[in-house]
Amino acid sequence: MKKSVFLFAMSIMLLGAGCKKEYIVPNRTIFATLNPGNWIKLDGGRSYTASINMPEIDNNFNDYGAVLVYISFDNGTYEQIPQVYNGVSYSYLTRSGQIALEIQSSDGIGTVTPPGSVKVKIVLIESI
Repeated sequence: MKKSVFLFAMSIMLLGAGCKKEYIVPNRTIFATLNPGNWIKLDGGRSYTASINMPEIDNNFNDYGAVLVYISFDNGTYEQIPQVYNGVSYSYLTRSGQIALEIQSSDGIGTVTPPGSVKVKIVLIESI
């Protein structure tokens, strides 16, 4: 009897020791719209920039989290940035409180025209 109680207790201890805590942090998806008036001309029209306020990105998130940015020129089709679309190169950078999208000619020397109204999908991936 003592032997079976001892084996039962040992098996419970082994099962309990094998458990570990898992933390699941959900990603966040945020949508924004950029209109033609949001773009600021740089370099005489060779490049433009547009900013999106992102209070979710603080210094800690900017250092340890991840940001994915997608852009849609029509309804429902998103393309991940960086991307070249119709001869225009789209890229972005992040800093505390902000995402800045940038466009320039894909050859780097021509001028560009900012796109019409575009939808932007931002995926924030937390890391612990």
